[in-house]
Amino acid sequence: MNICTGTAITADELPFNNSFAELPPAFHTRLMPTPLPAPTFIAASAPAAALVGLEPQDLAGQDFVDVFTGNKVAVRSQPLSAVYSGHQFGVWAGQLGDGRAITLGDLPGEGGQMEIQLKGAGLTPYSRMGDGRAVLRSSLREFLCSEAMAALGIPTTRALMVTGSHQPIMRESVETAAVVTRMAPTFVRFGSFEHWYHRGRQDELRILADYVIKNWYPEFAGAANPYKELLAEVTRRTARMIAGWQAVGFMHGVMNTDNMSILGLTLDYGPFGFMEAFDANHICNHTDQGGRYSYANQVPVGHWNCYALGNALLPLIGTPEEAEEALDAYRPAFGAKLDELLHAKLGLLDVREGDEALFDDMFKLLQANHADFTLFFRRLGELKLDGDLGQDAPLRDLFLDRAAFDAWALQYRARLRLENSSDERRRAAMHRANPKYVLRNYLAQTAIEQAQNGDYSGVHKLLGVLERPFDDQPENEAYAAMPPDWAAHLEVSCSS
Repeated sequence: MNICTGTAITADELPFNNSFAELPPAFHTRLMPTPLPAPTFIAASAPAAALVGLEPQDLAGQDFVDVFTGNKVAVRSQPLSAVYSGHQFGVWAGQLGDGRAITLGDLPGEGGQMEIQLKGAGLTPYSRMGDGRAVLRSSLREFLCSEAMAALGIPTTRALMVTGSHQPIMRESVETAAVVTRMAPTFVRFGSFEHWYHRGRQDELRILADYVIKNWYPEFAGAANPYKELLAEVTRRTARMIAGWQAVGFMHGVMNTDNMSILGLTLDYGPFGFMEAFDANHICNHTDQGGRYSYANQVPVGHWNCYALGNALLPLIGTPEEAEEALDAYRPAFGAKLDELLHAKLGLLDVREGDEALFDDMFKLLQANHADFTLFFRRLGELKLDGDLGQDAPLRDLFLDRAAFDAWALQYRARLRLENSSDERRRAAMHRANPKYVLRNYLAQTAIEQAQNGDYSGVHKLLGVLERPFDDQPENEAYAAMPPDWAAHLEVSCSS
């Protein structure tokens, strides 16, 4: 059923078009997905399905499973894989491209077109030494985190559904294959522009920039220097996105330029993590031995990546000075967004002198005590303006140095009194800003292990919890608990 029109629709009849396919052949390779044996439905996201007018229950039908696994191609689909390049861990890696992702085309929706892409759909000319496949473990992590981030209000690609097969796939051990259907208005990346710049192909560079401006930044089409305006806006969007990451303790883990969206969306969920015991230098990616993509480094790396994009666009922008002016948008955009988010997280209604010191002292306190990031902010909403030590206990007990917490709480309460803060109103506002539920690695791992044994109920339950991260959900209290001891030994890497 197409919920936009109210008419029944089969997978064969999906109204695909493919704007990227209209670009010259150098930008992509037309190819068919490689079928998987006996694919099965695992899970679908109702909010994501609604974006393209589909009902999640229809997606469980075998015809949709076949199309969104790559075993069958819809009549209007034009499957392709895109070429791009990029910097990986700060080093130029040369040509990369969709090594296991195949775009089926664009589906219309009330909010605009969404490009539909199968991740794990088989070999492409850009697979290099890979097998073109994705395993169930990584597919479920991407599916769950895409939808969790969307529910948190952070710009992200979306995940429509996951299908699986018993086909064995070799990683560190033998796993099984899966395909995640992901969606975004476009999957064009910073590395898409770097590819043409480093090859000295200015015509293709201009074609790609004009394509992006026409479809997603039309307000710049008539500007004196549309490419400078494009760079400035992408820089702002990237900065605001990363401020959102920092505010919920999200760590991407592999911020290579080929994983940076030209729309400022969180793209390519691999070895991600949500901060638990706070450590600004925490590295969520076991492969990242040097800590390039630690929590604290995400902010400067985001700026570095924007510089890489600016360098690629330089032939179109004109002068280094103009590119620098565009890139200067990063720090104020990040600072303003993070300041806005921190005021909301602390329930502060206005901006006052001394707020920055209050925030700095708070993060120093979290760092010194390695307090749980999500639990701290959620429990902070319960703090009473005139509370005593007993009332503060659930929050206070997150800190080994309780005297240090008491000193900061005194400072915080004094700040609240300056604006005549109301406990009830502040609690409601803070609970709208501080999630109770995030995709902790141990929650994902538990659901994955169940799924690997053929039980998908844990995935469905976890998805439902994460779709309402700010709600109390008393029946799901266990999903908001402190991580168990065994969770400290979980490692995630770039292997997927």
